Amino acid sequence: MHLGFVTLACLIHLSEVFAASVPRNIAPKFSIPESEQRNWSPYSPYFPLAEYKAPPAGCEINQVNIIQRHGARFPTSGAATRIKAGLSKLQSVQNFTDPKFDFIKSFTYDLGTSDLVPFGAAQSFDAGLEVFARYSKLVSSDNLPFIRSDGSDRVVDTATNWTAGFASASRNAIQPKLDLILPQTGNDTLEDNMCPAAGESDPQVDAWLASAFPSVTAQLNAAAPGANLTDADAFNLVSLCPFMTVSKEQKSDFCTLFEGIPGSFEAFAYAGDLDKFYGTGYGQALGPVQGVGYINELLARLTNSAVNDNTQTNRTLDAAPDTFPLNKTMYADFSHDNLMVAVFSAMGLFRQSAPLSTSTPDPNRTWLTSSVVPFSARMAVERLSCAGTTKVRVLVQDQVQPLEFCGGDQDGLCALDKFVESQAYARSGGAGDFEKCLATTV
Repeated sequence: MHLGFVTLACLIHLSEVFAASVPRNIAPKFSIPESEQRNWSPYSPYFPLAEYKAPPAGCEINQVNIIQRHGARFPTSGAATRIKAGLSKLQSVQNFTDPKFDFIKSFTYDLGTSDLVPFGAAQSFDAGLEVFARYSKLVSSDNLPFIRSDGSDRVVDTATNWTAGFASASRNAIQPKLDLILPQTGNDTLEDNMCPAAGESDPQVDAWLASAFPSVTAQLNAAAPGANLTDADAFNLVSLCPFMTVSKEQKSDFCTLFEGIPGSFEAFAYAGDLDKFYGTGYGQALGPVQGVGYINELLARLTNSAVNDNTQTNRTLDAAPDTFPLNKTMYADFSHDNLMVAVFSAMGLFRQSAPLSTSTPDPNRTWLTSSVVPFSARMAVERLSCAGTTKVRVLVQDQVQPLEFCGGDQDGLCALDKFVESQAYARSGGAGDFEKCLATTV
């Protein structure tokens, strides 16, 4: 049985307890400054970027579409292999010259692989609580949210913990279920696995590691004679701070270790910014197109019309009212960071004035991976009725997005028809980019 399912059972039990009291958040807080946690890049816990603002007077939300990243997880198999390679070098050292390293001698790497951790399950539960509290007027026992998930275990477990939190917040009066799991073996708008010709972000990340990590690596090697760590090893060892912390739900000794090495967390964070920007973001020629299918599904829901897409959508599922209903007031989809980065980029969010530098970070950049896609990241697209006109508002991590590409006003509102018009890239199927995805060369 997966850890996520064990955790889900626990949370469902908690939801029954909370039904008789005031529902509350259950994800623990860590005794680590928020500024440091924000340097954990895609492994940062969820933080709101702003306090949620209710729509302006005269506007009423009549539909909300949510897409959320899975909660905190164990390292993937590839990341675990790289972490253990660096750790093995450290543990081969006979005598450290700095006592802060002594804990490494008896340290045991005992993390699972890829699955949701209990903290991630709690994050998801809390997100469900929050959505019910904010949008409860949109749902009833006869009008439940429609919920989909990508097929990976950690995403499915995120969705089911979210539904448990939602039910708890309603004191079990409203009990949504996971309606549809999109198989990863077929067309899937919640996964970025349909563009084999897309490039990787490795060249940009490697260039940054070569520029920023030598001082970190040198300090590690000075304290660990004979370890002969590389810059890549140093980067992977920094990731033990967030992974151990979210897995054990207490501050890891690796966090304390790297707090003593100036610049290590900042360098780690920017590597994550580059990874997402040049992975499926604006810096990757075939990155944004991987979010086109989801956007076309979003447009169909907002306009109550059939999906028009020839990219990642599963046309059989999207044509059936049971698996793609158009009469709902709340939709929640559960996905991955790379897919959400593609969606944001295809939509036009977090656009930068220039590509991210691989040597000199722009201190004024708005592309911060910890802000764009932390663990449990979420985007909400609200449809509103404002004095007889239909508007759209987009929030990422509770921050209202300006929507300058469709004439967004001071409240972040733009007319629905202007929003649809602004999504010409998605409506055109990626302007020829999706065909390039399937070509042997770009």
